[in-house]
Amino acid sequence: VDMIAKLERQLADETTEKAYCDEQMSKTEAKKSELEEDVAKLTSKIDQASAKSAKLKEEVAELQNELAALAKQQAELDAIRQEEHADFVQAKADLELGLSGVRKALQVLRDYYAADSATALVQQPALPE
Repeated sequence: VDMIAKLERQLADETTEKAYCDEQMSKTEAKKSELEEDVAKLTSKIDQASAKSAKLKEEVAELQNELAALAKQQAELDAIRQEEHADFVQAKADLELGLSGVRKALQVLRDYYAADSATALVQQPALPE
């Protein structure tokens, strides 16, 4: 009798332990499933972020190339402007020198004809009638 009671108690203990193990196993499986879903979501987010990062890196490289081209073009335009400015300064000096000469020549002509017209009024013959 004692052996049967001992076996029944052992069976009850094992049944309780099995129920506990089954409950823990189902909880563990549910948690595992939940964590696997989280991993899948995070992996998807990582993949999307990696794709976006690659796209942004391409855009940055393209923009850097455009900036380099603009800087080169700006340098070329600056060089052309400096050259044209030097040409302008030289041409302006030449033109101012020429203009000064023309002014002097006009003054000489004005002085000559002013003096000549004053004497011309006195020396003009009478008009025939």
